[in-house]
Amino acid sequence: MNSWIENPEGGRDRGLRALGRAWVEVLVRPRRFFANGVAPGDQAPGLTFAAAVAAVFVTGWVATEPTVVPGIAESAALSAAVVVLLVTALAAPVGLHLTAALATVSLVIASLQIDDGLSFRERGGVSETVQVVAYASAPMALAGPPIPALRVVCGGYATLLLLLGVHAVHGTSPLRTLLAGLPAATFGYGIGYRVVAAARTLLG
Repeated sequence: MNSWIENPEGGRDRGLRALGRAWVEVLVRPRRFFANGVAPGDQAPGLTFAAAVAAVFVTGWVATEPTVVPGIAESAALSAAVVVLLVTALAAPVGLHLTAALATVSLVIASLQIDDGLSFRERGGVSETVQVVAYASAPMALAGPPIPALRVVCGGYATLLLLLGVHAVHGTSPLRTLLAGLPAATFGYGIGYRVVAAARTLLG
């Protein structure tokens, strides 16, 4: 799942510039991005993208709220660096694939309840779902500062991007798109990026 295939068949380019371009494209032109930028089996660019978003998010968080950093090392800066590294290298990949797995299971369950005329062979595969979840997280790069309204807005846009991506990749009906995408968005962005906690703060 972490290998870069030689011929991505329309998937993402490689490198830092490509990451930046993908981030802008998915925020500004999501429909075109998901239609052209997600390729079967090409998970590594999406995984890299998700890790980069998580790294920017947690860096912004610890920079603006240093008290959230546990005392891992004697130096506060070193402790923060360890937290960023752990989130980027461990939490982000695990969270990405758990969220994609939830989206896949939700898609299967929805298919048992709703017949929208497409067989499983006509839909995108699991690797495409992983990519959609990864790229849809793009707004969360801006949600690092502990500002509840900012996190809620970013989480809402990430959820919208996920729904657009699921529809574009799997060709699902609007209802099935909601049933497949909302649980994954709630888990991946709502819990993983603390959007639910931010919403509770606003409502409280």
